[in-house]
Order: sequence, then C-alpha cells, then structure tokens
Amino acid sequence: MDSSSMLQQMTLQQKASLLAGASHWDTVRVDEVGLESIALSDGPHGLRHQLGAADHLGINQSVPSTCFPSASALACSFDPNLVLSVGAAIADEAVDQGVSVVLGPGVNIKRSPLCGRNFEYFSEDPLLSGELGAAMVQGIQSRGVAACLKHFACNNQELARLVSDSVVEERTLREIYLQPFERVVKKARPWSIMTAYNKLNGTYCSQNAWLLQTVLREEWGFDGAVISDWGAVSGVAESIAAGLDLCMPGPRPDYAPTALAAVRRGALDERCVDRAAGRVIDLVERTRPTRSSRASSLSATTDGDPAAGESVYKRSARLAARAARESAVLLENNGILPLGPTKTVAVIGAFAREPRFQGAGSSKINPRELDCALDEFKRRGISVSFSPGYDAYSGEASDVQVEQAVEAARTHDVAVVFAGLPDRFESEGFDRKLMVMPRGHCSLIERVCRENPNTVVVLQGGAPMEAPWRRMPAAIMAMYLSGCHGGSATVDLLYGDANPCGKLAETWPERLGDTALGASYPDFDREVLYREGIYVGYRYFDAVGARPAWPFGHGLSYTAFAYGRPKLAMPLSCGESTRPAVFRVEVDVENAGSIAGAEVVQLYVCPPCECAFHEPRRLAAFAKVRLAPGERSHVTLEFGEMELRYWDAARHAWRVDQGDYELLVGSSSRDIRRSCSLHLAADTAPFPVSADRSVLLADRSALAAYWRPDATRFDEESFKALYAGPLPARTPIAPFTIDSSVSEMASTPFGRLMVRVVEHVMDEPVKKMDEDTRRMMHEIVSDLPLRQLISSGFSMRTVHGLVDMLNGRYIRGFTRAVGTYRRIKKALREHAPALTAHFDRSGDSEE
Repeated sequence: MDSSSMLQQMTLQQKASLLAGASHWDTVRVDEVGLESIALSDGPHGLRHQLGAADHLGINQSVPSTCFPSASALACSFDPNLVLSVGAAIADEAVDQGVSVVLGPGVNIKRSPLCGRNFEYFSEDPLLSGELGAAMVQGIQSRGVAACLKHFACNNQELARLVSDSVVEERTLREIYLQPFERVVKKARPWSIMTAYNKLNGTYCSQNAWLLQTVLREEWGFDGAVISDWGAVSGVAESIAAGLDLCMPGPRPDYAPTALAAVRRGALDERCVDRAAGRVIDLVERTRPTRSSRASSLSATTDGDPAAGESVYKRSARLAARAARESAVLLENNGILPLGPTKTVAVIGAFAREPRFQGAGSSKINPRELDCALDEFKRRGISVSFSPGYDAYSGEASDVQVEQAVEAARTHDVAVVFAGLPDRFESEGFDRKLMVMPRGHCSLIERVCRENPNTVVVLQGGAPMEAPWRRMPAAIMAMYLSGCHGGSATVDLLYGDANPCGKLAETWPERLGDTALGASYPDFDREVLYREGIYVGYRYFDAVGARPAWPFGHGLSYTAFAYGRPKLAMPLSCGESTRPAVFRVEVDVENAGSIAGAEVVQLYVCPPCECAFHEPRRLAAFAKVRLAPGERSHVTLEFGEMELRYWDAARHAWRVDQGDYELLVGSSSRDIRRSCSLHLAADTAPFPVSADRSVLLADRSALAAYWRPDATRFDEESFKALYAGPLPARTPIAPFTIDSSVSEMASTPFGRLMVRVVEHVMDEPVKKMDEDTRRMMHEIVSDLPLRQLISSGFSMRTVHGLVDMLNGRYIRGFTRAVGTYRRIKKALREHAPALTAHFDRSGDSEE
C-alpha cells in the first residue's frame, strides 16, 4: 500500500502521531493500516545500535559491530569506490541487526581544525566532501537501508551548537557549506536528511522553510524525509510548516497534541501534517523489502542468527583493514620506510597498545574485534621492546616513562613512536581550545629523535595537530582514527606490505595562528559570524600565501609518479541526457619507481578574478590510479559548470564568467606538475556564460578584506559589507524561552537556585573527575537549552513551567512544573555514573 492510500485511511490524530518518534530510536507504528515501526541507528563509520538504555552521546552500550576508519581518515583515500564499499558493509550489518536508517554520512565542512566533531566529517573542500558523501549514501542504500545525510546545515562548531546562530552570507553559504549537500542530494538521492541543531541566519534549521523547502526540495529536488537531530526541535508547528517530517527522539507526548491544536486554531495547515506523515510513511515503505528479506532469512534458522550473518562481519573486518591501509597518509619519509625485516625496533607510546581508533560521542562504536600495532609487530616475529612513554588517557608523560623510552630508542635500530590526540582532546559536544598535542607526547618525540635519528612517528587523532618537532623524525605517518584494524594496517604500511597512497583531505597548518580564524574559534557569542567568507582551508592559505606544515592533497608514496602533458578535450555532448556538459582533461601518469602504488591525480581550476573575488584555485576533479612498476595509465578528469560557477549574491543566482581558466594537474594543491588552459566565451560555451564584467566591480572598496584576504581584516564591519543586509537580531537573554541555556538561566535569582540544585545533585560524581574533566562537563551542561530536559524524561509542560518561573510568573510556573526538583534530582543521579565514565575519557585538557 502506498503512502497516499494509507493517509486516506488514517485519522488526523494518527497522522500527527507519526511526526515524532515512538522511542529514542524507533518510529511510530499504526497497526490499523499495516504501517510498521522502523529502527534508526547512529553511524557514520559503523553501526551504534542500542537495544538497552538509549542515548545520543555514545554513553550507553551498543550492539557489537565493525568500526571502520572515521570520515576524516576515510576521506584521505580519495576513493569513492572504497567509500561506497564501506557504506554497503555498514548497511549489511544494519540489515543483520534490524536497522532501517543509518544516521550518516556527515558532510559538514571543516571550518576550523579545532571543531571537536571534525573526525566525523570528510573534508574542508566541498567537492571532495560531496563526492565521498554521495558514494557513502549510494553504498548504504544499495542494500535497501536508508542513509540520513547530516547535519543540514552549517553545524561547524560544537560549542553552544544547540542554541548558536550561524550567520553566513549567501555566496559563502552556497559555494562552501551547502555545496556538499547539493552534490549528494543530486547524485545519490538520499532517502532522508538530518537538520542541524543550530540556527541559520536567525532561524533554527529544523524550522527554516527557506532551507528545507526552497533550497532542499524545490531547487535540488529532494524527495526523502527530513529528520531532526536528537532534541533539535524548538517550535512544533513552525517545524512542521517549514518542512520537518520526523522529530526525534521520542516519545514526545506533547508533539501530536501541539500540532493538532495548531491545526484547530489555524496556525498550521492540515496539509502540512499530511505532507510530513506521507514522507514518514514513504521512508518506512522504501525500506520494507530489506526488512522482509531479513525476516525470511531469520525464519530459516533455529537460533535467529543466519549462517550468512557471521560472514557479513568477516567481510566487514577485511574491508576495515583495507580502508585503514588506503587512508593512511605518509607525511614525511627520508627513505627509512619501508622498514627492513631484520631491524630491531623500539615500539614507544601507549597508543601502540591502547590505540586511539575512533572518536567520542554519538558515533562511538562497540567494536566486534580490535587489534593493536604492538601485537602485530610481535605476530610478525619482529624483535621489539615496548615502552608506554605516556598515559594513554591523559597524554601526560612522567620522567621515568620518558627515560625508559629514550633508553629503548638508544639500544634499537629503529624507534617507532605512536602519538597524537587522546580521547579527552576531541569529542562531539565540545571544541578544542588549541591545536596542540599533549606536552608529554611532544617532549617524548623530541627526546627519542635526539637519541635515535632513525625514528618514525605514527600519529593517531581525528584532526590536524601542531607538530613543532616535524623536521626531527626520519618519517611521519598519519593514521588518523583508523578503525578497529588500524593496528595491523599500520604495521603493513611500515614494512611495505602496503604502499601508502592516502592524501590529506584537509590542510595541516604549522600553527593555529596561521589559520583564517586562529584563536577566535570557537565563537563564544551565540551569533557566530562567518567572517572569513569563502576562504576556508587551502582556499585561505593559497589566498594569503601562507605555508602550511602539509598542504591539502599531500601524501607521499614508496614509489614515484611521472606526469605527462595534459590535454583539454572538447566538452562531452549532453544529447538527451540530463547529465551536464563536461570538459575533460586527459593526462598520462606513469609509475616511475620499482614498487606498485596508487596515485591520486588532482585537478585544480584557477578562475579569472575580474568580476568577483575568488580563491586562487579550487579542486575540480580527482582520480585514483593504481600502477605496477613502469606501468602508464591514461587518466581522464571530468569537470563542468558546477566546478566553474560562483554565486552572484546581487542576482541570487549561479553564474560562470567568460575568460581564461588555468587548469592545474598535480599530486597536491601545492605540488602542481603540469597545466593547461580553458577559454570560455559566451557564444561558444556549452552552458550559459556571462560576459558582463561590471556587475561586481563596484564592491572592490567595500570588500577590500576579501579582494586582498588577510585574517586581521576579517572584522565585523567587513563582514557586514559582505553580508549586504541587516544581520539577524541578537537573541536577548530575557524574556526566557525554552531555547534559553542553563548558563543564561543563572542570570535570575530563581535560575541561580535551580543551577545550585543541579550542582548539588552532581557534586558527588563530579568529585571523582579530574579538574579538566569537571571544567569540560560544566561547559557542555551550561550550553544546553532548557528544552533538552525532555530528553531526560521531563514533559514539555514542566519545561514551560520552569520558563514561567524564570520570567517571574511563579504561581503559574509552579503549577506547571510541580515536582521538578525531585525529577531533576532523580534524572541526574540516574545518569551520573554513565556521564562520569564518559567524561573521564572525553575531557578536553590541552597543554
């Protein structure tokens, strides 16, 4: 039965009931029309399916599954086919576990290397993020499981993410932050998309009609279900009217009654309820065949565990190991790698034994199996000694630990130091304050390198980190967060059983101050102004001529690749196809070394900077080619209008200027091997090209900071000129609303009393935490909006009662919120042990 037939048989009450979850992970079922409930589960680098106590912060236990490399690692593969395979494998496990919707991938842009959730996102580049995101969606949905693309849109910092307002001017929004979503929607047709917590230009994303209707559905043609992030909904009627279909998590006893009341008083069109309910039904029905096939498979076994089930996880394990090998980036190598099998090795660093293999938060996987590099060295029969060097969780190194490591380095042929970012340095829920590694890691590396020049450093962590010691080691390998089989993958790479072929999907700055935002990130104001405009990542470094530690696209190999002269081919004819006309750059690439390897050939376009300011170059295409020694391949790189266009904010439309475009072919954004040019003329181009040179010339003076980029000039006045209109009104503290945060509540006498209640109840578990973890927990709790109390079992009536009392309406508020103290006390005490365990390993102390 299709959605329209079901809707005709349902009452308005039943339809409204579909618009919020039945539980933390499940949708509502309607037996009268045969509509099933479906299960959703966190992703995106593995399945976090919870059968017991549920949460969206990765606190409680989940069903064991395969932990693949995180998106920040997987993106370094530059391999859509590999990403598609990972998506399909995650979906296979979802089918095995009865999950119909995987919450991922995330394609938010890495605006700053400090974002605590960067490990969950692919890249600073919109094209790479979009192409890999599309591959992940295609992989997941190839198995009949729905992908849920997230977080739409501009969720680029964790601090105050539930209440902050991302203020982004239209051109930057279109070219940088919306483009990955546009590519995925148009190329892969995801069955669902998740709205971000934050506001976008003054309106919460979950109730932003321009974002959800005008852009997503009308311009891009999205036909799936729009789902809220967990606890993101502020206004019920406003969200449904704007295009939100499913509010999560549930249960939300207030949701359907609030929607129905809005319909009765004329504040919400009943057709909006029908529309949203129909899309929820469509999502359930799209995944029905997969559930039916699983039920048939289960019924054929006596124990409910199909024989094929185990092979699913074995295949996933092999793929996880391959993905880790393909995603590793060799940053430096003076020739020491690959290691010889007869060398004695001092393995140094606690991460060799207790690997940092995934991020913390909602994507935290309970791995079915987990290896470590130390065991892999021993399994190979390598003569090794081990020195932890530092504490795995704090990163602190004692004098004794360092001296033991130095002594081991002195007495072995090679020292391999495992270092990076401990769990408590990066997590969903908070941002890093600095870009540094723990001081103990840095001092350990420096001491070992001084003692043994044959030192190899292996970095584990989800994001770039400053490496002031980077010229000291003989080699540096970035494994990022490489999943459950990152240990064996690391040793395979060190000994040449696999040849490194990863490329950096983000710029690694020498120091935080070199970035466009510097220490001004995260923005502690609720209104987060995207002052830097289009200059994100390598776009900024290229525009200001800054030298990074390692540029976007960088990655070494154990072999060498020679590039021939590129040739520009005529655009492919569209004919009757809907595929856009494309140009082709063809180049021969040869493996000039003695070892088989893979190269990522990258094409950058340099637009003519006549009518508008532009980044010096932007990634337009890439291709990964695998070559045997001496083998040559003819590589084709395709690009078209989407890679050449920019947003004309004055006309609110895309445009491509006529002129000469330089096309750069190379091994990284800074390692350009060859070039050719493309001339676009209005009368000969295969798509509309503008010859109007005067439209944007007048803005040179007002936008001087963007024509001649300089981070010191990205101030509020320059941004106002760029925004070209009144900025969204700042949110006042009073009167209080359900969106007011815990910290704002403390500005009233009653609010301070409630904060003291919270502090009193949490006093005992907090005493068990170290100072850094206590500080971070306070930061996270202080940013929570009052509406988040519903996730702890409070009714919305109780929340409104608290708001009334904060606004001085004590009698009315008390009537609504009677029993609040007891409920707060019970809820916090119930969650305290789990929170303590979580934050003990996920704080944010950076030395």
